[in-house]
Amino acid sequence: MPTASRTYWLTTPCRIQRKDQSLRIERIGGAPVHIPIIDVRDIVACESVDLNTAVISLLNRHHINVHFLSHYGDYAGSLLTAETSTSGQTVIAQARLAGDTAASLEIARAIVISAAANVRRVIDRKLLTRPMERLESSAAEAATREELMGAEGTFRRSAWAVMDTRLPDWLKLDGRSRRPPRNAGNAFISYVNGIVYARLLSAIRLTPLHSGVAFLHSTMERQRHSLVLDLSEVFKPLFAERLLLRLAGRGQLKPAHFDLDVNQAMLSESGRRLVVQTVRDELAVTVHHRGLGRNVAYDELLYLEALQLTRRCLEGAPYKPFKIWW
Repeated sequence: MPTASRTYWLTTPCRIQRKDQSLRIERIGGAPVHIPIIDVRDIVACESVDLNTAVISLLNRHHINVHFLSHYGDYAGSLLTAETSTSGQTVIAQARLAGDTAASLEIARAIVISAAANVRRVIDRKLLTRPMERLESSAAEAATREELMGAEGTFRRSAWAVMDTRLPDWLKLDGRSRRPPRNAGNAFISYVNGIVYARLLSAIRLTPLHSGVAFLHSTMERQRHSLVLDLSEVFKPLFAERLLLRLAGRGQLKPAHFDLDVNQAMLSESGRRLVVQTVRDELAVTVHHRGLGRNVAYDELLYLEALQLTRRCLEGAPYKPFKIWW
């Protein structure tokens, strides 16, 4: 992804105003912050934000997207610029590939297996060996996307049960719950997954792909970007489960980082700041890419994944979804 500009994360309620060719961020109890528009790649708003048409016009002119997350970390929507890198030729090829049942299922199967391999890698390779073998067998026999997702769900339940053995009682998942999350562990995962979704949407919009044409998730999903859901599967373990285990193991996550109620939980203000800063730092971590022969940031891995799928659509090149190799 482009490195000349960067992502800005808004973790407190604020108002964005335009000041010439800059954004003026006003926060309660804090001094205004001026940001040159050319320094902004995109914005992730983790709290309520007020902005007017002058700001929207400036953002649109410079192709800057704003992604909004709810209190629970769910992706709430985006203010997307009018122009994208989407190309008609690529979209036609992408739609043709998605409409080819055998080819589409092959891509979906690869996504499911790679996502599970990443989950196994970050949680416990030994204890998840048998569930992984069962998934691979079920995936090979699956004749529909629904069967694939059912097999994936069975594996995920085994993985979450194993992960609970590595978490303190107050952070255990006790099964995956969403909208709202039922407990602190689920609130953490939902919030990080929302960030991954937003980052992938920005990455895909830098490629010729259409974010609404998918292979694993239904292309008929009207309120979500289905292709983002597809690619999110392989990256969520790198950030959500992995960081939850890391922060819990280091004792960095505290009950005070969550607001708990009956059968629902959410990150507190301090919790959101901790999680956002942790994910920001992680996105900047670099790893040596064996294919490119150079170091790339985790954030760039999202973009490279979308490019790899672009080549599958246009050139028929094999698509091998991201797997953690380090």
